Amino acid sequence: MDILNLLKIKLFCDGARIDDITAMASHAWVKGFTTNPTLMRLAGVTHYEAFAREVLEVVPDRPVSFEVFADDLDEMARQGRLIAGWGPNVNVKIPVTNTRREFTGPVIEALSREGVIVNVTAIMTLEQVDMIAQVLAEETPAIVSVFAGRIADTGRDPVPQMASSLERLQSRPKAELLWASPRELLNLFQADAIGCHILTATPDILGKLALVGKDLDDYSLETVKMFDTAARASGFAL
Repeated sequence: MDILNLLKIKLFCDGARIDDITAMASHAWVKGFTTNPTLMRLAGVTHYEAFAREVLEVVPDRPVSFEVFADDLDEMARQGRLIAGWGPNVNVKIPVTNTRREFTGPVIEALSREGVIVNVTAIMTLEQVDMIAQVLAEETPAIVSVFAGRIADTGRDPVPQMASSLERLQSRPKAELLWASPRELLNLFQADAIGCHILTATPDILGKLALVGKDLDDYSLETVKMFDTAARASGFAL
């Protein structure tokens, strides 16, 4: 993991499985954790607060982002205040809009001005970044999560957009840009190169850090051996 000493970006772990979170929390290079209702549902979580408090027992010393799940702005704000009260290291995730395309600016602004560290999520346009920067309280830290991986899924290069997002957040120096939904480990180096503050990734992607700098000839041979082992085990004949 020597490569991590050369990177300025902070690595967060994204997930909702307690075993994974516990394992990742043992690594000092994991600087925080994120989750969301979709991941929680896939992990079989049935009680939101009980799960959150279990996570906070495992991770008492690093930021953890929990997301509101309301679609009404007033209810989002109520849930956000409740979630923020679960611990001093809790960040509250607020989607940039609700399902009716209503900008959640009033919620972001209210919580931010109250000192709640919000993690504004599901962002994909520069216009959204601009609107968020306008409502964040200057004195309160915040996270602005741009879904670079989903932008890439549409055939667009996310790097210029992420670089521009950094520029647009200069008026809010306490706001950190987070590269969300990375698709491969290369995204970590892309994010670090442009000065992105945080990248959050699933344990399977973080597990690939062991491959950084690996000799490609050796990797090629290992791949050939893997194919050979699979072919022999299959019992194929021609």
